[in-house]
Amino acid sequence: MNKLRFFFSSRKSWTLPYLLFSLFFVIIPMVLIVVYAFTDDAGHLTLANFSKFLAHPEDVNTFVYSIGIAILTTIGCIVLGYPVAWILSRSNSGYAKTVIMLFILPMWVNILIRTLATVALFDFLRLPLGEGALIFGMIYNFIPFMIYPIYNTLQKMDKSYIEAAQDLGANSFQVFWKVVFPLSMPGVVSGIMMVFMPTISTFAIAELLTMNNIKLFGTTMQENINNSLWNYGAALSLIMLFLIAATSLFSSEERESDKGGSGVW
Repeated sequence: MNKLRFFFSSRKSWTLPYLLFSLFFVIIPMVLIVVYAFTDDAGHLTLANFSKFLAHPEDVNTFVYSIGIAILTTIGCIVLGYPVAWILSRSNSGYAKTVIMLFILPMWVNILIRTLATVALFDFLRLPLGEGALIFGMIYNFIPFMIYPIYNTLQKMDKSYIEAAQDLGANSFQVFWKVVFPLSMPGVVSGIMMVFMPTISTFAIAELLTMNNIKLFGTTMQENINNSLWNYGAALSLIMLFLIAATSLFSSEERESDKGGSGVW
């Protein structure tokens, strides 16, 4: 009884549920992906799954095309999301919080329902479904992930930097370009990570908004796994994980360089 009481009174013991969750739903699945990716149907070690990917131009082209769609979506979210975050961060009234809530509210709805609503909107406006609808749907679904981190960064920014720049004679554009924008880069990088990574691996949005006429890399992975091609599907998933890891490493280096800078000027 004393041991049980000591177990529950210890703070370390409360981390056990999280460790078990990570073990069964993160670590073990990751290990299985690696094992399946480097083995064949007989369980023998092989690199054939990766060479199969390189030998299939269709899969390689789909991978490259998915990266292009993810880049366009990320750029679109930055172009549309940054001004919104900047305007809202300069507002001192409760209006800004209300608008931010309006951007967050759609995220409470399932992404498939939001995408089906987008399809219905395009049908109502008699607009064709295709690549344009795909990019529109991607930006619509992921732009809140760009606005919110940028808004948080701008909101927490020390306003004395802006005042100092104005005292030194900087105009509005110089204040923004030399002070505000560099200091907001951590939020921009976080937004890029939160938009680029899920965009490149999604498949439901592409299937619904293009009537299955455009295939993304996530669709390729899904098709192979649904067809019980576990080894090749795991290899494709591992390739995606390598890309995500490289993107995460790049963003970490960007954050470190921002922290190690000599100043905003």
